[in-house]
Amino acid sequence: MCHHVSPCPDATSDARDLAAVVSSHPEQGWSLLCNGVVLFDDDGELLPDGRAVARHRDFVPVLASA
Repeated sequence: MCHHVSPCPDATSDARDLAAVVSSHPEQGWSLLCNGVVLFDDDGELLPDGRAVARHRDFVPVLASA
């Protein structure tokens, strides 16, 4: 599916969410990646074969020092 000179990670790869965005819909909270993965703003994913991947990253807030 990806036609970039350096191919994006495949949808089955652990790095699949690093693929290039081909369609962004921030008002709806999702983006389509060039490998066919739908990436949601809450870090969930929908794979091209229909499987759902729950949020899988822990976000740590950056605290400003006083």
